[in-house]
Amino acid sequence: MTNKTLIGIGISGTALASVCCFTPALVILAGTLGISAWLWAADFVLLPALIFFAGLTAYGFTRKETPC
Repeated sequence: MTNKTLIGIGISGTALASVCCFTPALVILAGTLGISAWLWAADFVLLPALIFFAGLTAYGFTRKETPC
């Protein structure tokens, strides 16, 4: 994967995870769909995903690409 791809995936994943973590968007969406019973475990998934995608973004910025 190129650095540009890693950075794009990392930024989009971080943005999505942060919207679900720090705003009530996930609660409203799950309540509308009728699947709000699983929200008790949402932090166990969203916070590690946020950390992973932030790390992926940092890795994309710091990785040195070697020419073939």
